[in-house]
Amino acid sequence: MQEPKIRHLEMIQGIINRMASNSFALKGWAVTLVAAIFTLSGNTMEINYLIACIPIIVFWGLDSFYLSKERAYRSLYEHISRIDEREIDFSMDVSAFLYNKNTFWSCVVSTTELYFYLVLLILPAVMIVMIS
Repeated sequence: MQEPKIRHLEMIQGIINRMASNSFALKGWAVTLVAAIFTLSGNTMEINYLIACIPIIVFWGLDSFYLSKERAYRSLYEHISRIDEREIDFSMDVSAFLYNKNTFWSCVVSTTELYFYLVLLILPAVMIVMIS
């Protein structure tokens, strides 16, 4: 591989790393916020559960957005790694790669997002029912 191709791939990899770290941070914030809401709830756990659902859904949407962008940049990375050195234009446009598994809605229902955020929504509800 030549120098421009390596530089372009490094730029894309940096973006992929940032998207992955944003996704990880959002998951951490979601858990922390839900735990804080229930820790401070006292006797109003049912009402606070409904309040906690709002940020969970917002974090789920943001996390899915970052995951869709990360997947699109991974597709761009694969594309750039296959093309010839002379075709490198340092484009970071991923609009051509937002298809199938890279769309926002496919990321919302992806296995990792569903398992994490559904557990975050369902587990407190089950705990409230068991306590009541």
